[in-house]
Amino acid sequence: MGKAQWQHFPHQADIGVRGIGETVEQAFEQAALAMTAVVADIESITPARSVRICCEAPDRELLLVEWLNALVFEMASRNMLFSRFEVAIDDEKLQGTAWGEPVDRARHHPAV
Repeated sequence: MGKAQWQHFPHQADIGVRGIGETVEQAFEQAALAMTAVVADIESITPARSVRICCEAPDRELLLVEWLNALVFEMASRNMLFSRFEVAIDDEKLQGTAWGEPVDRARHHPAV
């Protein structure tokens, strides 16, 4: 397949995110990067602190939604942005780590 990557695409009234990787885990990590890139420049975010995230869903599509929702929750509740992700998936369970730092409006220029 090649290098892991992410993409944005139009999706109804919103923007869609797509993660591409050689494994499902890589694809989930890339989708998280794509979502973060909607909010801020990933290159401006230092992966200084880690946050553990666990979620479950009955299928991979819903697991991706749960993963991205959990990241949005962590960003909002901790006032952080993330630029590095590591995901492990075992059947219906995802265990992940997101690395980032508190939002610095002057440096990150967040969209929201």
